[in-house]
Amino acid sequence: MYQSSKILDEFKPIDVAEAERLLNIEIAENTTKIVVLDDDPTGVQTVHDISVFTNWEADSLRDGFAEENNLFYILTNSRGLTEEQTTKVHKEIAAAVDAVAKEAGKEYIFISRSDSTLRGHFPLETSLLRDAYEKNNGKKIDGEILCPFFKEGGRFTINNVHYVKYGDELIPANETEFAQDKTFGYTSYTMPEYIEEKTAGEFKAEDVTCISLEDIHNMDIDGIYEQLMEVKDFNKIVVNAVDYADLKVFCIALFRAMKAGKVFMFRTAASIVKVMGGVTDQPLLTREKMVTRETSNGGVIVVGSHTAKTTNQLEELKTRDDITFIELEANLVKDEEAFEKEVQRCLALEEECIANGRTVCCYTTRALITADTGNKEDELRLSVRISDAVQSLVGRLKVTPAFVVAKGGITSSDVGTKALAVKKANVLGQIKPGIPVWQTGADSKFPETPYVIFPGNVGEAETLREAVEVLMGK
Repeated sequence: MYQSSKILDEFKPIDVAEAERLLNIEIAENTTKIVVLDDDPTGVQTVHDISVFTNWEADSLRDGFAEENNLFYILTNSRGLTEEQTTKVHKEIAAAVDAVAKEAGKEYIFISRSDSTLRGHFPLETSLLRDAYEKNNGKKIDGEILCPFFKEGGRFTINNVHYVKYGDELIPANETEFAQDKTFGYTSYTMPEYIEEKTAGEFKAEDVTCISLEDIHNMDIDGIYEQLMEVKDFNKIVVNAVDYADLKVFCIALFRAMKAGKVFMFRTAASIVKVMGGVTDQPLLTREKMVTRETSNGGVIVVGSHTAKTTNQLEELKTRDDITFIELEANLVKDEEAFEKEVQRCLALEEECIANGRTVCCYTTRALITADTGNKEDELRLSVRISDAVQSLVGRLKVTPAFVVAKGGITSSDVGTKALAVKKANVLGQIKPGIPVWQTGADSKFPETPYVIFPGNVGEAETLREAVEVLMGK
């Protein structure tokens, strides 16, 4: 059932100043390090001046635990992995984090940050983390909190239904293109039903604890606290939210429940990470804040995402005549030799343009290429093969671009970790709402180059063009 977006403004106002005052007290008293495992690089889309690591080596984790910030990110890229691969990765990370936490003498919790449109390896990832945490710490995790609210991307949860905003309408997530995902699709209308569907009935819809907007907007912190205190046996908690103030009220109760001894696992979108981390608001980034090394070279934009939103944004970008557009014929992917020749053709064009000061946009054929085997993991492998080609259009460059923009989750992860070889990056902030910018480290392929991570499912038709215009300074 569609809703008018006007409903977002119809809830009882919250005393935001009081909520922030109470929340800041709880954050200041919290000594538990928050380790955010991000299944693609877009998860830093709400924070700034936070570290993101692309590996889980002991030295990297020591840096994360030693920082003053109460959270840091580890990029797993697991949305681009098979179940077998993500199982291996999560077991490795859980063991490595626990070892360094014990060495540092610090408590920790995991947030499994994933897609705000409910795609990804759920419940696999949080189940793996739960098993490892309980084994390593001798503590039971009482409940798992699901909070897919993401204001910047137009994702709202109302009466336990998760919505995606399109124009002036809120459309239930299960009726969007995202729910049709070949690998991570779903059919459920409400969040409790989604949980039952994804857990194959292990956790029943009627057993889910739902934190209502009514209680949040009445600031019934004690009532929410009591709900959290009653959760046990890894049962699920759904947080309804239409604004950041809602998360602030919820997190006051959450931190109090944690202080009282309750332990939670988290499967969330990006917004609650910002609130739990006490990350302040800051203005959108200007070119001067991002481009610290002036160059006469052009920039590079690579587009891998196939969502309708991305395609519309690409068409709008094409209205600029000072950008050269190069289409990678992705339909050649099943012919290894022909596909490699196609990649080399694109690279040669790119090199020439960038060296001559012209910004270039490389994009894959807009038709979705499918394996047609009936096997979801074959579809994932095929998309990874295409993404690998896309990232190589940055990774094999011999000329340094003025900036790099990657469009799409898997694409941006591959560009960050493989093409740019980033081990640690600082999140500068956002170039547009929900669109983060990394500053690449000294050991990366193009040091101190602004890297814009543009999710496939974020922004309006003009947002990609506007972001590129900021970077180009025109």
